[in-house]
Amino acid sequence: MRPLTFWLSSSLAAALVTPSLPLRAGDPLGFSPSGARAELQWEAKFKAIPSPDTIRETIRHLSAYPHHVGSPHDKDNAEWIRARFEQWGLDARIEQFDVLFPTPKERVVELVAPTRFKAKLREPKVPGDPTSGQLDMRLPPYNAYSADGDVTAPLVYVNYGIPADYEELERRGISVKGAIVIARYGGSWRGIKPKVAAEHGAVGCLIYSDPRDDGYTRGDVFPEGPYRPRDGVQRGSVADMPTYPGDPLTPGVGATAGAKRLALDEATTLTKIPVLPISYGDAQPLLAAMGGPVAPAEWRGNLPITYHMGPGPARVHLRVRSDWATKTLYDVIATIPGSESPDEWVIRGNHHDAWVNGADDPLAGLAALLEEARAYGVLMKDGWRPKRTIIFAAWDGEEPGLLGSTEWVEAHADELRAKAVAYLNSDTNGRGYLGMSGSHILEKLANEVAESVEDPETGLTVGKRSRLARIYRASPAERRELRSGADMHIGALGSGSDYTPFLQHIGIPSINLGFGGEGGGGVYHSAYDDFYWYTHFSDTSFVYGRALAQTAGVMAMRLASADVLPYSYSNLASTVQGYVDELQKLLDRERDEVLELNRQIDEGTYAAIDDPREPMVTPAKKAVPPHLAFAPLQNGADSLTASARRYTEALAAARQRGDTVLASGSLRAVNALLIRSERRLTNSAGLPKRPWYRHQLYAPGLYTGYGVKTVPAVREAIEQHDFTSADSAIVGVGATLSAEAALIDSAASALRGASK
Repeated sequence: MRPLTFWLSSSLAAALVTPSLPLRAGDPLGFSPSGARAELQWEAKFKAIPSPDTIRETIRHLSAYPHHVGSPHDKDNAEWIRARFEQWGLDARIEQFDVLFPTPKERVVELVAPTRFKAKLREPKVPGDPTSGQLDMRLPPYNAYSADGDVTAPLVYVNYGIPADYEELERRGISVKGAIVIARYGGSWRGIKPKVAAEHGAVGCLIYSDPRDDGYTRGDVFPEGPYRPRDGVQRGSVADMPTYPGDPLTPGVGATAGAKRLALDEATTLTKIPVLPISYGDAQPLLAAMGGPVAPAEWRGNLPITYHMGPGPARVHLRVRSDWATKTLYDVIATIPGSESPDEWVIRGNHHDAWVNGADDPLAGLAALLEEARAYGVLMKDGWRPKRTIIFAAWDGEEPGLLGSTEWVEAHADELRAKAVAYLNSDTNGRGYLGMSGSHILEKLANEVAESVEDPETGLTVGKRSRLARIYRASPAERRELRSGADMHIGALGSGSDYTPFLQHIGIPSINLGFGGEGGGGVYHSAYDDFYWYTHFSDTSFVYGRALAQTAGVMAMRLASADVLPYSYSNLASTVQGYVDELQKLLDRERDEVLELNRQIDEGTYAAIDDPREPMVTPAKKAVPPHLAFAPLQNGADSLTASARRYTEALAAARQRGDTVLASGSLRAVNALLIRSERRLTNSAGLPKRPWYRHQLYAPGLYTGYGVKTVPAVREAIEQHDFTSADSAIVGVGATLSAEAALIDSAASALRGASK
């Protein structure tokens, strides 16, 4: 047995010889009064260290060459990052995983009727931009995990290619069966487009960026302006990430050397049809050759053509062939051991791989992370040590499908379930307003930290500036709430970055941070996302890189050194109550829509809204959604609200008692309970049809991809009119909320016991 003195924190030792200090307004959540004073002093020193000049040099160095998965510079960058961590005094290593990563061998898109045209399928060098000419070093435009195929078929325009668009096609009697569809980027994540197309019988899919959404309609195009030029193409993965992310061949386990792997034809996340992305320069001749009905107004882009829906007379030949090889990932992991609770982990991550040069995505965020690590190294030389372990992660393989983070989480799942306190993510970063989305137990902490960092343009705090921007855009009711001084709500997380395996598979409280909203841009996933573009059109002075480092760095410091983990269950409870209310309103809307549809069919008034001359196909009447028994969900939410109130009261009483309580060694039992609280919101059986996703409050939608579905088991069942499953899910999620409430009550009791 270790001696008692081992368990006494430095704060407690100070409390034994000095009078207890009073709690002050503004002391950070979870700290004793003396701990708060020390923390704020260290934070002030930390915030003075991050340097825009250093961030600029980091982005310049790492974006000098294309560094996609499997490229020489991907590995070079990983080794450079590891060396920087070691230089700053952190323990650093590279963890390798071997994953399926197909790269293109053949790509053909050509119009074969009624005229002929062959798409260029390449992004040319731009005068003045030195790295845009590295044609032989970069992957050409393609969609990773597209099926191989060679098809020739009529072309059908499907707008954004989401389920609602196919309902519109069905209303007009237009089928995509046996056709190649062309969809514009937007409306949903790109991988949904070939997925839905295949479900409706299409044999191929093209995705293009329309200038209405991403090009000259938005502003001047690159290099004169920031927006996507005529030949710019958005690359990206089309694996079915809402089923599971990560290596398609090793779902649920880390892709290590000895991992059992699926055969290629067993991988359920690969597309069923060939798909390619194209520029709007290549798309225009294809769309111009189409006939059929004129597209409805909301479907029309801003190319100088009439948008027709097809099918025909345009016929297109599409061929895709890939090299289905395995590539090695290089995750860079660096550690600052905790001084008191080394087995409690705060994890900070950002990926390092890019589709091409990636100055914005991801290096603007990664450079901020590296500045945080450098600043911590300076503090450590002055004697600072976090109580809990801080882990930095520079992930590889995010772009093809969250590969590096997912494989690392799956490989370390047991450790993470036992030890992880929180995961802090960033990705891209630009100029403007602080964006925050994540677990709602971190909402109060996020608000507190946002009020501690200065906005570099206005001199306000980044929290105040974000609040004012929201007030400007808000409805009257939302404005009243924002002006009340209550915590700003953070968004819920769907998918699209490396927080997904932490939050939605393991149940680790997670938050995604980044600045943006002021600089326009349209070079996402193109060869023009490079240092030249970033220094002309984004955070050109790199001061928002510093602001991101300050924001994420302070948040990690507080999570790593708070006496009581700085979670807020009142914020969680109020959010859940809102979700329950939304679900009831969703069911009411679904019922009203079906009743209105059936009325129109009965009265013979069902018709197109935009042009009554267009022939319409009258659908069959639908069954009216039943009333659902929401009581289990309401009871669970009410229990959570009551438990959150009791915990808040217990924490307030402990804070009023001061150092003698919050610096007490007995808080270990409280924190051990709190670490389990987000895990308690998961279900080991997972969500219906996708067991990898276990969180019961947050998940990417089956047909939204990046977009979140809150309380997904209930919400998606209602949307799909599967009311038997909705009933079952209401009971299951209600039980999950009740179990969470019981754990919070246990933590409140332990906290009250420590206060006596």
